[in-house]
Amino acid sequence: MSEEQDPTLRLLRVTYGDRWFIRRTERLWIASTRDRDSEHAPTLIETDVEKFVAQLEDPPARVGQFLLSENGIHFTGKQPPGSTGPRPLA
Repeated sequence: MSEEQDPTLRLLRVTYGDRWFIRRTERLWIASTRDRDSEHAPTLIETDVEKFVAQLEDPPARVGQFLLSENGIHFTGKQPPGSTGPRPLA
């Protein structure tokens, strides 16, 4: 079934399209936030549409974020035990 003919996809886009860009594959439901500065996860991926809708309603927290600085790109968020803070990406 094409995306244009998928009534569930169309309904999700109408309902959540102001906050999420929603698409699907044969097995996955995928949403990307439209708000780069949101406090929640920027991308949702689920195989089950009911779990997907639950995450659209109440998205999980963002784990970290990339920061640009004069020294390059750094990642902040969950660090391995013993880590002392942001580190450059290789």
